[in-house]
Amino acid sequence: MLCSSLLLFSLTLSLLSLKKPLTKLITHLTKENNTTLNKRHNMSYTLFLLLLTLVHSTFSSLAPTDRAALESVRDSLTDMPGSAFFSSWDFTVPDPCSSFSGLTCSSSLGRVTGLSLGPNLSGSLSPSISNLTHLTQLILYPGSVTGPLPPRFDSLPLLRLISLTRNRLTGPIPISLSSLSNLHTLDLSYNQLSGSLPPFLTTLPQLKVLVLASNHFSNNLNPVSSPLFHLDLKLNQISGELPPAFPITLRYLSLSGNSMQGTINALEPLTELIYIDLSMNQFTGAIPNSLFSLTISTMFLQRNNFISIATSKAPSLLPQGSIVDLSHNSISGDLPPALAGAEALFLNNNRLTGDIPEEYVKSLINGTTKQLFLQHNYFTRFPWNSGLQLPDSVSLCLSYNCMETDPIVGLSTCPIEVAPLLSRPASQCSRFYNHSSTG
Repeated sequence: MLCSSLLLFSLTLSLLSLKKPLTKLITHLTKENNTTLNKRHNMSYTLFLLLLTLVHSTFSSLAPTDRAALESVRDSLTDMPGSAFFSSWDFTVPDPCSSFSGLTCSSSLGRVTGLSLGPNLSGSLSPSISNLTHLTQLILYPGSVTGPLPPRFDSLPLLRLISLTRNRLTGPIPISLSSLSNLHTLDLSYNQLSGSLPPFLTTLPQLKVLVLASNHFSNNLNPVSSPLFHLDLKLNQISGELPPAFPITLRYLSLSGNSMQGTINALEPLTELIYIDLSMNQFTGAIPNSLFSLTISTMFLQRNNFISIATSKAPSLLPQGSIVDLSHNSISGDLPPALAGAEALFLNNNRLTGDIPEEYVKSLINGTTKQLFLQHNYFTRFPWNSGLQLPDSVSLCLSYNCMETDPIVGLSTCPIEVAPLLSRPASQCSRFYNHSSTG
């Protein structure tokens, strides 16, 4: 009998890796008719059932502090009409970890490690979230949650992911976030957060992704020492110049829709950049030559005050399928050949002059370039042979330039707002060129 009991005890311990079937197994065994069992095994059977129940209760236990924190979270948030996220949050069940939506737990510790809330919730974020001290990820999906961020991030040292996007959160970023040395991703985009950008944000030692887009952050962008590969601060109120250096790991940079100024020379060493959007700012100076010899597939620099393109006469090194928008600047001088390989190129509304290089015609004919907008400049010639034909997939706009005769192509596919315009008035062209030659 002793050997049988030890065997059953060993078997019970092996069930530690089987959490979900335990409740069902206990229910089944307790319904067995004990009279059918051999009497000499009743003690072994009873021991087995007791041990099995003990193991199950171990799995079911959730630390009282975590249970209390979850109750506070539930009390501070409400399902919006059509949402049923909290329908599974029944605090009478013995094991919230196996039944609550959005909850991930460590079964060995009985602690919450992941909390994903929503979507479509209203209310506010309970400060008691900071009592879930074993959290590694905190996610709030889009909804209408208001109020400040939880104040005590310093009690959540294991956090690697914070994503609280597309709600109505307000207030500053708490300084307690500076203690999160393991944080990999911080996404607070599309809220109503405000205040200065905290200097510590761009110095967190493990931070790879920082997304604060579409808030009300102000002041300058601080020096960046975190090993970021994704930085998105678009649609804020950030001013001042670029910091003197960025991490060479950076692959995605968006600062669009701010009030930044100065040159963008700090971007020259960034050989890993794939996506860059600095549109709708007040940047000036020359666009560095290095940007056109990198692997950048998307470059949005439109609506700034750039005055020149510092490119050489070397052929294009832009990757296939790239999009380049330099429109609505003050770029002057000749059009360099280096941009001819872009799939979509927007240079309209600048001060470009001279002949359009033949490389652009070749790129249109062979289908490499599918959109080329050069309207509202001061170009004097487009080297087009009347025997050539544009592919149907190509959009070319040459209107409102200084060509001696209206171009035979490049008018029918112009945007609607410029379609009626042909060439600039001759007086504008002569005045511009006379001023340029005397200047």
